[in-house]
Amino acid sequence: MKDSSIGFIGGGNMARSLIGGLVADGVAAQRLWVAEPDAERRAGLAAQFGVNITGDNTELVAAVDALVLAVKPQQMQAVCGDIAATVQVRKPLVISIAAGLRLEALQRWLGDGLALVRTMPNTPALVQSGATALYATPQVNNVQRELAEGIMRAVGLTLWLEDEAQMDAVTALSGSGPAYFFLVMEAMQQAGVQLGLPADSARLLTLQTAFGAAKMALESREDAAILRRQVTSPGGTTERAIGILQQGGLEALFAQALAGARDRSQELAALLGGGK
Repeated sequence: MKDSSIGFIGGGNMARSLIGGLVADGVAAQRLWVAEPDAERRAGLAAQFGVNITGDNTELVAAVDALVLAVKPQQMQAVCGDIAATVQVRKPLVISIAAGLRLEALQRWLGDGLALVRTMPNTPALVQSGATALYATPQVNNVQRELAEGIMRAVGLTLWLEDEAQMDAVTALSGSGPAYFFLVMEAMQQAGVQLGLPADSARLLTLQTAFGAAKMALESREDAAILRRQVTSPGGTTERAIGILQQGGLEALFAQALAGARDRSQELAALLGGGK
């Protein structure tokens, strides 16, 4: 990966996080390119990371081995139309981080015969703690798969999917997932205040508890259900609280919520990729 030139079309938060992760991993700044229409943002990226910058997407495409499309899904068709001819000449590995856009749409907009990878990162990538699923077309060779994985691994965990259709479930689970945990933390903080704790104390205790529980789960070989049982003493306070949550239908509610998010992901994919 360190010998490959990598370009980002779009210099927003996710691109900035990936660039920061790649530089921290030892990728030389001179091998990184960013095409960004906003001159102030371009200057900030150059000043912070020392990367190559341009306002011309086609100039970037002509210079790189791997192209990361880091623009909003609604902008993707127009961006692809501008660079399609150069992409067909250069044939870079193309990586999309746009939520909800299927590879069929990118193939239609960029042309056939390209090595395409679709990814679904989540917002904790902004603090190098993301979870990213990847799916590749058959044209992506092993070297390119390693390159795509290396780029996304710069901001957290990565895993490959065998079926692009699974990306809708990934979107529902990890893509939208941080918001679910924020909602749970919000509810816990509010409950702590209602029980008499100062707001700052309730917030700090909630956040550290969430962090500690996630760290325990990541570092353990046990399933979350086993870890839960291990900290739930019979007849104790935790058992009482868990029982109330389960009586309220927490598991069923989460299943319904994720199914709804998956369905919306499918709807958006059809809407965003419907253009010709």
